[in-house]
Formats: sequence, C-alpha cells, structure tokens
Amino acid sequence: MITIPGQLAIRTIHGRNGDFNVGRLATSIGEFVVKNAELDQYDEGKYEGDFVIAEIRPSTYNASGRMVIEIRALLGGMTLSNIDALSRDEASRLATQEVDPIDEEATLPTPVAKAPAKAKTRDLRDPLVDTTPFGNEPAAAIAEATADADAALFGTLWPLGESVKLDATVDRRVLREQRDRLSVLGYTFAPLSQDWHLAGP
Repeated sequence: MITIPGQLAIRTIHGRNGDFNVGRLATSIGEFVVKNAELDQYDEGKYEGDFVIAEIRPSTYNASGRMVIEIRALLGGMTLSNIDALSRDEASRLATQEVDPIDEEATLPTPVAKAPAKAKTRDLRDPLVDTTPFGNEPAAAIAEATADADAALFGTLWPLGESVKLDATVDRRVLREQRDRLSVLGYTFAPLSQDWHLAGP
C-alpha cells in the first residue's frame, strides 16, 4: 500500500441497476480508473486529497462491441481536502458508456453475496379474522413494517444515529439501496468526513 496525493474526478452514470459512479485518479505516478463501491455515495466532481492505493492492476471488459483495457487502482482509503465541480472537458474525458461494476461482478466465476431480503410493507393477515378493508392498514403497522425493512437493509448500523458511515465492504446493490434510503430519510452525504448526517429540521 502507498499513500499519495492526487485528484479524483468522479462522474455519475445512469445505468439499468441505478446510478453509479466511476472515477479517474490523477497522481504523480500515473492516472488510474477507480471503481470502488463507496464512490457511489459521492456527488459528481473533483476531489483532492491523499489516497491510499492498495492495488494497481490491469482490467478488461466488453462494452458496445469493443474490448476496453484500463489500469485500475483499488483504494484502501482516502483523506479529502478540497472539492470542485467538473468542467465540461473533464466530464467528457470520463466515459459515459462504462459498464456498471455490478454487471462486471456478475460475470465473475465467484458467487456474489445477495442483498438481504426486504421486509414486506403489508402484513399477511388472516382474511377470515381481520375485517380491515384493503388499503386501510393502520399507520402503526405500516411504520413497523418499514422499520423492519430498514433494520434488514442496514443490519448492524440499525438503529441509525445522527451520523452514519456505510460499510463499503457490503454488496454494491446493498450499498446503493442504503444510499438511496438514507436520502429518503433526510440524510446528506458529507464527502470530507465520508459519512451521512441527518439534516436539521
């Protein structure tokens, strides 16, 4: 592992599995593609700081009838100091036809961990006993089912506090679901501290 200063340009791509981010890390020893799962939490932009590079390796994938060969850096961590918007030129340098890492992982021979099953928002009730009309579930039952689904989604992070730091080692789909759910719950991502904070009233 080496720690090196650099600039990470992140671009958001709208794919069939949802939004995902790809990055390009420019350093004094070269420029590398970065596809760490935790990048999916960040907004598009340029991030300056110190980057821990755990591994540098060539990688290939097929896209739109072509084979792409790229040099990837696997980040072991980063300490960010500054954030800027991408210029039009910088954004155009980050390809929009990238393959979603979820799809890349699906082609690997090793099994990919599945996302935890979501709890259903409607209770399975005995229709012979419960006479509540369909669509009129008590608010408390809906809230309980939603809390159960959130507990299943966030696992050991549940119940959520004022700030939440997601575990980047979970499955990418789970991380994206957690990101999207945190946004719905009123959290915002703070890139410099790399965690989510509950917005004030």
